[in-house]
Amino acid sequence: MTQIIDGRIAAQAIKKRVRADVDGLLAKGGRAPKLAVILVGNHAPSEVYVKNKERACKSVGIETVLFRLPEDAPQKRLNDLIHRLNEDDGIDGILPQLPLPAHMSRTAAILAVDPKKDVDGLTPLNQGLLDWNLPGIRPCTPSGIVELVKFSGTPIKGALAAVLGRSLLVGAPAANLLSHGGATTISMHSDSKETRELTRQADIVVVATGVHHLVKRDWIKPGATVIDVGIHRMADGSIQGDVDFAGVSKVAGKITPVPGGVGPMTIASLLVNCVNAHRLRKS
Repeated sequence: MTQIIDGRIAAQAIKKRVRADVDGLLAKGGRAPKLAVILVGNHAPSEVYVKNKERACKSVGIETVLFRLPEDAPQKRLNDLIHRLNEDDGIDGILPQLPLPAHMSRTAAILAVDPKKDVDGLTPLNQGLLDWNLPGIRPCTPSGIVELVKFSGTPIKGALAAVLGRSLLVGAPAANLLSHGGATTISMHSDSKETRELTRQADIVVVATGVHHLVKRDWIKPGATVIDVGIHRMADGSIQGDVDFAGVSKVAGKITPVPGGVGPMTIASLLVNCVNAHRLRKS
């Protein structure tokens, strides 16, 4: 029988550890970590994500402060705010909520963040530290993916891992983290050839393409562990992923649901990063 990898249960275990870390900081006379979230415009999904992040932070004792900018705010206004937060010693983490409005540059916003406060793990310095497998703040979703694989009991060392998607936010760092864990990693994208044939050989399959139900049953080796990062809201209100869950779950050994898989782990990894950023700045 296929094992459903419950991201909510895995996230709760991480939150319990973060709560203990925060309590430990307070017991030593320190202060709680503090996260600044920047929300530009009125993007409905972002509003939901921000509320979920604020709620999760509160549950483990991390303080949050929300900064709102109007939809038509210029890039300079966003970057100036980030620079002010960089200089604020009471702020440990800075999170510009993505996506930004079309007239803004995501790259410019990320580059403006002090790497020590980069709780998304997306600045070139933190991405470089990941490439070199040196200590640093790791991207949230890729970290959550690896933790889910471990939580499922799937060995990473010696496994063949296929990562579909090469974005800087998910695919590329996920491939790096799995490689650092001892996996032989195949990284694929829209220009790759024989994608299905290569994916069928993998013990671990991570799908982060943004293409609804791209991966079908005949893409997966029997018994493989499948991690679905995709989120697609359907006309009937349901949420589905990049993987055809109904078909793939019949052959996979372990698989994440959508929702309830990677999403909770992304937020749990953000909490870990907030504590790590606090410690990094105090070291």
